[in-house]
Amino acid sequence: MPRRWVAAVACLAALVALACEDGGSAQPRPTGGSPVPGTPAAMAALGDSITAGFGSCLMLSSCERNSWSTGDGLRVDSHYQRLLDRNPKLRGKAYNHAVPGARAAALAGQAEAAVRDRADYVTVLIGANDVCRDDVDAMTPVATFRGEVDRALKVLRKGRPKARVLVVSIPDLYRLWEVGHTDSRAVRAWRHGICPALLADATSTAPDDVARRARVRDRIDAYNTQLKAACRAHGSRCRYDGGAVHRVRFTLDLVNALDWFHPNVAGQGRLADATWRAAGFD
Repeated sequence: MPRRWVAAVACLAALVALACEDGGSAQPRPTGGSPVPGTPAAMAALGDSITAGFGSCLMLSSCERNSWSTGDGLRVDSHYQRLLDRNPKLRGKAYNHAVPGARAAALAGQAEAAVRDRADYVTVLIGANDVCRDDVDAMTPVATFRGEVDRALKVLRKGRPKARVLVVSIPDLYRLWEVGHTDSRAVRAWRHGICPALLADATSTAPDDVARRARVRDRIDAYNTQLKAACRAHGSRCRYDGGAVHRVRFTLDLVNALDWFHPNVAGQGRLADATWRAAGFD
């Protein structure tokens, strides 16, 4: 092969590598040194499609490497990545049990998995699927939601009493409707069953549709109130994010361009930044 073609092929390979770098794992973190006191030796993430990184890898499937919590990808400075800088022994001990579609009822089973992992730090983000039902009347009742969250936290308290738990507020999905209902691309995607209780008939101004969206917004607020209370009841090892995630002002630039609902890489990064301070490691 002529030398100029060898050079051309090498350049092309380099460009492809750069274009696909978000599909790899993070560059090696430090492997030596003593752990910073108080940092976990193992961590686990509980929740739904948001924490599973769904839709963040250019396809509508889980992409855990981009998770705000346990991700080890190149483009999200996740809690795992930040903690790995403080404790190199954490490497390979970040477990993601979040499942797309999971509701609060699934949380206790995920908590049991975190106990088996011997996790010292557990993140919890749940509730979007409890409101994103086919109809507002099918949303999980507030008392039921609270009971399921309490049940999961009791599993953690019994199995890992010294583990630090971070309970994260539910994102402001109503704001997503506000910024997306005038975008034809988002509206088309939402017609395929994306959070129907909120996003069905996204452009409608009919009183019933306005009232339906308000009920979803109010239910999310009620769930967040219960998440805060449940964390307080769990004790001093639990931290609530203080509504930090709910206050993130999501724009369409922070969600993927397939379902226009789940966070993309930038959105996952924003979630990591919003929740890190609440975790209490700095």
